[in-house]
Amino acid sequence: MNESDFERVKRTLDETHDWPAVFLFKFIVPSNIEKIARVEALFNSETAEIRLKESRNGKYTSISAREAMTSSESVLDCYKKASEIEGLIAL
Repeated sequence: MNESDFERVKRTLDETHDWPAVFLFKFIVPSNIEKIARVEALFNSETAEIRLKESRNGKYTSISAREAMTSSESVLDCYKKASEIEGLIAL
């Protein structure tokens, strides 16, 4: 995603949410303990609601994380950090 894509997404987030707001993140990663842990580390372990679901064949794990976010920038920061995880798909 380039900078103009992030600006477009930021604008959409600001139009559809009143900050602070609870935001639902969804990711798919290869079923690898390190990659799953890296995604979980993006969120506050005490306040975030994180759910994992392994695919039928066990190759992938879907991760849903619901957490209060202060702004569209905080959401985009999380997605930017997540994009550094090899094999991750953000939904």
